[in-house]
Amino acid sequence: MNKYNSSLITPVLIAGSIIIIITFGIRGSFGVFQIPIENEFQWLRVEFSLALAIQNLGWGIGAPIFGALGEKFGDRKLIIAGAFCYVIGLILSTFAQNALTHQLLEFIIGFGIAGTGMGMILAVVGRASSEKNRSMALGIVTAAGSVGQMIGAPAAQALLNFYSWQQVFIIFAFSIALVMLFVPLLKNNPVSTKKEIEISLLKVLSNAFKDPNFSMIFLGFFACGYQLAFVSAHFPAMITEMCSAISPTSLLNYLSVSNTSSLGAFAIALIGFSNIFGTIYAGWLGQRFQKKYLLAGVYALRTLIGLLFIIFPITPLSVVLFSVFMGSLWLATVPLTSGLIAHIYGLRYMGTLYGLVFFSHQLGSFLGVWMGGRLYDATGDYTLVWWIGIGVSAFSTLIHLPIKEKKLQTV
Repeated sequence: MNKYNSSLITPVLIAGSIIIIITFGIRGSFGVFQIPIENEFQWLRVEFSLALAIQNLGWGIGAPIFGALGEKFGDRKLIIAGAFCYVIGLILSTFAQNALTHQLLEFIIGFGIAGTGMGMILAVVGRASSEKNRSMALGIVTAAGSVGQMIGAPAAQALLNFYSWQQVFIIFAFSIALVMLFVPLLKNNPVSTKKEIEISLLKVLSNAFKDPNFSMIFLGFFACGYQLAFVSAHFPAMITEMCSAISPTSLLNYLSVSNTSSLGAFAIALIGFSNIFGTIYAGWLGQRFQKKYLLAGVYALRTLIGLLFIIFPITPLSVVLFSVFMGSLWLATVPLTSGLIAHIYGLRYMGTLYGLVFFSHQLGSFLGVWMGGRLYDATGDYTLVWWIGIGVSAFSTLIHLPIKEKKLQTV
């Protein structure tokens, strides 16, 4: 037991939250760059979509790698390595002159996000928290990602009013390098039991792969990635194109938003703002109720909200309502899913196991972003890809229900 375990607010939690605010905020702003980059290079929608899809795939591949190496060599070293990839990817992207180069560099950015993102920070915070406070601590860190999203997209939009997208990428790279000053505060304070420490990684992985619960968690997280990545990447453009013909001046003026392009950034920010409260509340609920039922409830509500949004006319008001309600559930799955993994499989290899489950999340992200662009070019709108998102969300609702939420016997 270490000195940080007895209280909820710790230096590890504060430092982890600050890192997530910056890195996740920048990551959540990439959808704002879609139209400026497409206009400069005259790309089809699918070209930029594939770039962001590859970014998400790099994130998914990198998550278990960084998790496993972090548990072997130390989390702080791997977080610094991830930041280096993130910075290099952003800088090199400013020199990309064709879609293929841009797409390849997005993989490096995604790899960097894996090293500085939720998987690494949640593992550090989870090990530094007591079992009593763990779900809430994971909720706070996840909510920090929402704070980043709340400021990231509007900040990117504001910077684009004065600078080129290449210059904004350089500013973002500098911001990531600066935030790494907080990494030394992420002291490793493992609270693993002696039994957990003695168990090898291969044994833990073998037990997890044989366990049907792990497969259900893995499959269930797919929908979260699909929905979040699609909305982050395509919602600003979708709003710009679908709301511009509705003359939304009065509502936009009321919101101090000058045009539908700004409404897209505002919607992403509003999702992030709403999720600050939703994620913390999910963490609080996770300490009191079975996480599998909470996860099923989150996905069921997402299914309903997505259904209502698409069947009614899309207006600035419906965009605002969607952003508030979907935002309250946006990252609520993260503290519940990571907490469920920690509860069933222990803390020693939480980073690796969460990274593997997160790979499913990122497969969903890849398909959500890529299919968004591909089907848009084929059909002229996002309706079909939206309905697919509703379907996979309904699937996730059902697959969480059979999970047996009890500690796995490892020996």
